[in-house]
Amino acid sequence: MANNISFKQLKVFTAITQHKTMTAAAQTLFLSKAAVSMALAELEKQIGHALFDRVNNRLILNQEGQKLLPLADELLQRSDDLTHLFDNTHTLAGQLHIGASDTIGNQVAPYLLSDFRRETQHLSQSVFISNSALICQKLVDYELDLALIEGKTLHSELISTQFSSDEMCIICSLKHPLAGLETITVDQLEASQWILREPGSGTREFFLRTVAPRLEHWHEAFELNTTEAIINSVSAGLGLACLSTLAAEAALNDGRVTRLNVPLDMKRRYWLLVHKEKYQSPLLKRFIEFCQQWGN
Repeated sequence: MANNISFKQLKVFTAITQHKTMTAAAQTLFLSKAAVSMALAELEKQIGHALFDRVNNRLILNQEGQKLLPLADELLQRSDDLTHLFDNTHTLAGQLHIGASDTIGNQVAPYLLSDFRRETQHLSQSVFISNSALICQKLVDYELDLALIEGKTLHSELISTQFSSDEMCIICSLKHPLAGLETITVDQLEASQWILREPGSGTREFFLRTVAPRLEHWHEAFELNTTEAIINSVSAGLGLACLSTLAAEAALNDGRVTRLNVPLDMKRRYWLLVHKEKYQSPLLKRFIEFCQQWGN
């Protein structure tokens, strides 16, 4: 029977879940590899099940481990809450691990976090910026507390709510034949070269959902994984791009690229995602409420 499970064992379990090897987990916990191995062995013995599949020196969470993960995460979070329960100097305690897709991470999160810190005096947050697909996977794996992304996800383990929105734009170089025209039709974009983000990006998804279906012929000139690289490529005349107006704003103001006035609905929603089984600590609840108010 699992009647002597310790917080140390649960910390070891969640660290291995996130880092996939005993060695990496030991380093993050400042323990020896032997101590980590022993803690996991004791936990698995008490539970009566292996929690990981061993694959090429990596430990991959199995079905039994997936059952334990939400409870282990909640117990560790509640333990952290308990530690600070009578600490009157900090009304919100703990570390907040936020995932953000590229546009939000670079253009929105700095201002959102600045406002949150000013309002709450909570200063312990980290932001992991990547494409929407990887952010969602890290959320599913309990490596993040919540995520802010541009594209809506239909992942069965995640709950999504809208928290803000932005507007997309189509940009081209100043020497492009369409540059300088007051308005253009979608037909004038036929057979254009496009510079796109990588698969899994919310920006790419918006282009494929909103712009591409209205074109009979278009070509992907380049696939790049940073907005700055896309802007520089457009500026160099390598093709058109569809980006967040926030992300393109500085380049537009500097005259590095220009915006094409196209008669399309270019509005896009921002989504806040949490794992449906994730324990929502007072800190996490407060941040979620803050985001939803901040975006309105």
